[in-house]
Amino acid sequence: MKTVTLGTLRECKRAGETFSCLTAYDASFAHAASQAGIDVLLVGDSLGMVLQGHASTLPVTLADIRYHTRCVARAKGQSLLMVDLPFMSNSSIERLLQDAGELMRMGAELIKVEGEAWMAEGIRELTRRGVPVCAHLGLTPQTVYQLGGYKVQGRELERAEQIIEDARTLVAAGASVILLECVPASLGKAVRNAVEVPVIGIGAGPDVDGQILVMHDVLGVSAGRSPRFVKNFLKDAADVQDAFRRYHEDVKARRFPAEEHCF
Repeated sequence: MKTVTLGTLRECKRAGETFSCLTAYDASFAHAASQAGIDVLLVGDSLGMVLQGHASTLPVTLADIRYHTRCVARAKGQSLLMVDLPFMSNSSIERLLQDAGELMRMGAELIKVEGEAWMAEGIRELTRRGVPVCAHLGLTPQTVYQLGGYKVQGRELERAEQIIEDARTLVAAGASVILLECVPASLGKAVRNAVEVPVIGIGAGPDVDGQILVMHDVLGVSAGRSPRFVKNFLKDAADVQDAFRRYHEDVKARRFPAEEHCF
């Protein structure tokens, strides 16, 4: 299988094709996902919830992310490796650069940061230094308490227009990818059409360039209530790798997300 790069994702967008993304936190599951064809693996700060049992992603440290990045980097195969910066890594430009540099040395190939238009300066500085950036908009879990919980973002016209403008601003600053979480499908499509870079969605409808889910949700083993945008692919699969393969194929064929997974 051919190695996936940022160029691959850009070509998918130009060709009107989709690509698959999945979180991974260790070598075994990273290998299984890569063998199943998953295009992008994310070492997400979601590990704070699905691995560590926290109520949010905020307790996750840079040391946690470093450890899991090293594990996944050893077994990622052809997949592109995206890695989250944890809570407060964006507290200053100096810390942003230092933390991103550490994760790139651990094997990250794309750094994901949360924040709105105010992150433009930080993204510009990262890009100047050769760090590819994915800007995370919409529902940003690191600000969940400020948002008042895990709620759909961008339902109101003013907020939707702000998310579109933020996406444009961050792409102009150098962001190579936009990730949209938990927004109406119509807004996902609007953002996808507003920027030239690939747009990844999680609960952002079918009309974005790529789809991402948390691995534990794909396997139906997450504790508590599952979000609307989640589907259990293990239920009808032969094994874990088959579940990953079914997810990948459904994304590529635009069978997932279906209408019942959208806002």
